[in-house]
Amino acid sequence: MTIVTPTSARDLAVVTVGAAPLRPDEVVAVARHGARVELAPEALARVAATRALVEGLADDPEPHYGISTGFGALATTFIAPERRLQLQASLIRSHAAGTGPEVEREVVRALMLLRLQTLATGHTGVRPVVVQTYAALLNAGITPIVREYGSLGCSGDLAPLAHVALAAMGEGRVRTASGDEVDAAEALAAASVSPLVLREKEGLALINGTDGMLGMLLLALHDLSVLLDTADVAAGMSVESQLGTDAVFAADLQALRPQVGQAVSAANLRAVLAGSAIMASHRDPAVCTRVQDAYSLRCSPQVHGAARDTADHALLIASRELAAAVDNPVITDDGRVESNGNFHGAPVAYVLDFLAIAVADVASISERRTDRALDRARSNGLPPFLADEVGVDSGFMIAQYAAAGIVSELKRLAVPASVDSIPSSAMQEDHVSMGWAAARKLRRAIDGLSRVLAIEVLTASRALDLRAPLEPAPVTGAVRDLVRTVAGGPGPDRYLSPEMEAVTALVQSGAVAGAAGLGGAASRVPASPDQVI
Repeated sequence: MTIVTPTSARDLAVVTVGAAPLRPDEVVAVARHGARVELAPEALARVAATRALVEGLADDPEPHYGISTGFGALATTFIAPERRLQLQASLIRSHAAGTGPEVEREVVRALMLLRLQTLATGHTGVRPVVVQTYAALLNAGITPIVREYGSLGCSGDLAPLAHVALAAMGEGRVRTASGDEVDAAEALAAASVSPLVLREKEGLALINGTDGMLGMLLLALHDLSVLLDTADVAAGMSVESQLGTDAVFAADLQALRPQVGQAVSAANLRAVLAGSAIMASHRDPAVCTRVQDAYSLRCSPQVHGAARDTADHALLIASRELAAAVDNPVITDDGRVESNGNFHGAPVAYVLDFLAIAVADVASISERRTDRALDRARSNGLPPFLADEVGVDSGFMIAQYAAAGIVSELKRLAVPASVDSIPSSAMQEDHVSMGWAAARKLRRAIDGLSRVLAIEVLTASRALDLRAPLEPAPVTGAVRDLVRTVAGGPGPDRYLSPEMEAVTALVQSGAVAGAAGLGGAASRVPASPDQVI
């Protein structure tokens, strides 16, 4: 799945790390579009200052967790100074235990960037060279191979982050900027990056974070901003082509229920349907005697708007996380080294699951609108299945099957991962977030939503053609014309799958929303962290 991101994200050539919390569009720019990373000088100064504190504690005969002790259930085991380098390397090698398919490049790059941001806060106690090495890997386009399974979301995304740290040590496998799979040592040498030899505290600092699940949340929110605009466009096309009414989208009616997202979606629908000759043809009560439309048409702003509000809540949580320094132990502003539980992924996991519910419902109402267009008893005069020769042709019958199958899967993917927990590390880590799993299923759900919306847009485009000689609204007509560049109009049955894939590509690229002139939600930026209460 490749969904377009706001122009601001695509156009960012350089992202500075360490001067202020990263913005969502900056994360997308680096993860998805290869923007270059630069380190703020003040960040390197902070890192050097706190590293000096760690080195002082490393010489202390009293044990300090993560500095002169083992980890997790072995936190009380003192490690002699001469064994500590081996301890750090062993931690990374043992935790790089992911399995399954490779994780997408953009997810790994987001994970790396977000871990780099935490390292640059100066709260983790690593040396400046560690920060510089992670920046160098990103800029060289070196992407460690991370596997699908291995994270429980607490203590953060341990296995995925360990695969990245392993590559920074010059071990394991990576993909180069051109996508070739090579040994990490080979890739680092080609990029003139020296492998890291980790010292006290650094192994923990590289793997104790929720960066993978946060990165996937930010990418998902960017994608949803496009898809929710597209859902409004698709709904408008369905309302118009099925001879529904736009009267229910009136601003004063929507204001009676002052939900923010609902107002946005209703405004989009009014804009999409403005100037429609099809709508005008049945405004006369003598012509149209229906009292009201079905819920899937009439309640589109309520459902799409609820999804928008859910996304805004998730964006608020993500913005707070972008201002966080997640590690254990951490070095506080006054120089203390303190154990904590900030690595627990619950805040991110909950909103990932919440978004999966919203995605499933938006897809569900879209599929219902598609089904109405194909049913001669409910479509207000359209041929069955929009077929050319009824009885000989099946039209879009099976396209609706595909949408229905996807919606059924999205309902399964909406089952929350974060309500589950499974103990690990000899019961030291006895309650985990499963946030990584929540993020993985959300990515699949978003891909499914894009396909369901594409099927609705394809269906509604044919339905609009079948209303000729009545002309659609300028906006819906423009979208229909865009669809016609990749998919034919009404006619005998033909090989439909390539057209469905082509329209899906238009949806995912943002072209459908763009043809409708929508994009406000896609370019929104959350409140700065200091404005978040």
